[in-house]
Amino acid sequence: MALLFQPIQFGTLGLSNRIVIAPMCQYSANEQGKLSYWHEQQWANYALSGAGLCIIEATAVQAEGRISYADLGLWNDMQRAQMKALLAKVKSLSPMPFAIQLAHAGRKASTDKPWAGRGQLPPDHPQGWQTVSASDLPFNVTDHAPHALSRDEIQKIIQDFADSAKRAVDAGFDLIELHAAHGYLLHQFMSPLSNQRSDEYGGSLENRIRLTLEVFQAMKNAVPEDYPIGVRISATDWMEYTEAPSWDLDSAIGLSKALAQLGTAYIHVSSGGLDVAQKIQLQASYQVPFAEAIKQAVQVPVIAVGLITEAMQAEGILQYGMADAIGLARAIQYDPRWPWHAAAELGENLKISPQYLRCQPHAQRSQFTAF
Repeated sequence: MALLFQPIQFGTLGLSNRIVIAPMCQYSANEQGKLSYWHEQQWANYALSGAGLCIIEATAVQAEGRISYADLGLWNDMQRAQMKALLAKVKSLSPMPFAIQLAHAGRKASTDKPWAGRGQLPPDHPQGWQTVSASDLPFNVTDHAPHALSRDEIQKIIQDFADSAKRAVDAGFDLIELHAAHGYLLHQFMSPLSNQRSDEYGGSLENRIRLTLEVFQAMKNAVPEDYPIGVRISATDWMEYTEAPSWDLDSAIGLSKALAQLGTAYIHVSSGGLDVAQKIQLQASYQVPFAEAIKQAVQVPVIAVGLITEAMQAEGILQYGMADAIGLARAIQYDPRWPWHAAAELGENLKISPQYLRCQPHAQRSQFTAF
């Protein structure tokens, strides 16, 4: 029996299978972080995919925390009401749970859309703003330097994460993922390459992970007891070839252990994004060894991601105990029915919308049943 189609628990949330739609920024929000029609069709597509869980794109807890001016936000009640209405629609299509990834881009904010160049827009640009970070070190040497956050400003960000978490629960999301990866604000505090602070948020590993742990705890305190919150992390900066200290796998294991003690529902293991000089060794399953190492160190579920594109590849990762669930991003963006095809290949049953039962090849009909 294929593990990929076995149920799994993320805290109190049960999933029907271990296929997770990982967050993918769509850069398609209307003004001030509002949903557009693009999100309506995209979320509906996710709902009909057959995956066990969908985590929607990085959603900013502050206007200044958006990667671009076209990113979603959840920093006010208008955005919450809009998401609540759309969630009600898509949940009428299937029982698949939906999660939201809450984020702050830090110094990697105020950019253009990727297909428009993605360069940073300076504060004096009509669609740009002043970025913030742990220290006043820019991501690119050509970027406008970020403002180094004060202690009071850090506390405001912590509170904004907590407030957005409340809104996410009210909107009807089944789970929240905290974004602490890919060189965004929380990762900027964790890596010594971007954090040169001398206060309690800089220096030692304990100090550099402090903000992530405080944000996580504040979110836990803001939502109902036992409501599941998971965390996405970068396992390495991919800068081990340099003499300068960087965020590495040992650091990520230390963070994961601390998050497990605080009650994270899972650890979602990615990598990179902190430094433009990173040297990533791209190949199939290239991030899976990081997930495996973290899985061996913690007693919470671990999601693996990173150029996982084939059903047998995903199943092998689970069978060899390298991870507990599989995160798909570009693969499922390209093929929104990836779980259907994987179930057919692995000979597993999958529940789908009854309207689609007649579209399967005859030999596969016994493997698909209606919700």
